[in-house]
Amino acid sequence: MTMPARTLALFISDLHLQQSHPHTVAAFFAFLQDRAMAAQSLYLLGDLFEYWAGDDDLSDPLHQHIAAAIRAVADAGVAVYWIAGNRDFLVGPAFAAAAGLTLLDEPHVAEIGGQRITLVHGDAQCTSDLTYMAFRAQVRDPAWQAQFLALPLAQRKGIIAGMREGSRAAHTTKSHELMDVAPAAVDALYAATASDIILHGHTHRPALHTGGGKRRFVLPDWEPDAEPPRGGWIAVTDDGAITRYDLDGKPL
Repeated sequence: MTMPARTLALFISDLHLQQSHPHTVAAFFAFLQDRAMAAQSLYLLGDLFEYWAGDDDLSDPLHQHIAAAIRAVADAGVAVYWIAGNRDFLVGPAFAAAAGLTLLDEPHVAEIGGQRITLVHGDAQCTSDLTYMAFRAQVRDPAWQAQFLALPLAQRKGIIAGMREGSRAAHTTKSHELMDVAPAAVDALYAATASDIILHGHTHRPALHTGGGKRRFVLPDWEPDAEPPRGGWIAVTDDGAITRYDLDGKPL
């Protein structure tokens, strides 16, 4: 009798969890309980939060609830991994300890089900957007981060709110092509990691891109209140299959 394939790893990104989106928060908690508990590992590939001002914001009740929910998955024996997004790159060791997860640098290459998979959030490959790349270099600089984290939490949140408003305004003038990953950056990532599979989020343009024997899987963002609802994940099973799922758990 053929045994059913076991889920080795699940991947999600771009949930942008926040108090004002309770249905997304509820969908995430349901995913953790109903899906992640049955996997061997769970990869959170960035922008889990709408923003993260620093680990001292763990005192926020929603953040405590999210950390505890992830910790329950880890305590059940699931290995949980984190790659920072452009909204939550300030997540640090205190949150990692509270949530029971392991912080990963990017790119990260994982060997799962006989597949060599390169994992990134995706924003570092948007190299055509020169304005964003300059901003990214600034805020990822350790000296900038140390100076920023030394500010009072309320002040940091105010600065981030201004950044978010500026980002929304900038997006209205930028083309989808400019904000998407650049083909040359993708090719360079394939070459640098010696992998034929890339998995990322960030662009909110879920798809499977193929060509030249290579595959690039793009995760969806989550918005259960949208019409149609958005969300979903990717699973890798022990037979090496990589499957995209919608918000309801249906294969795509």
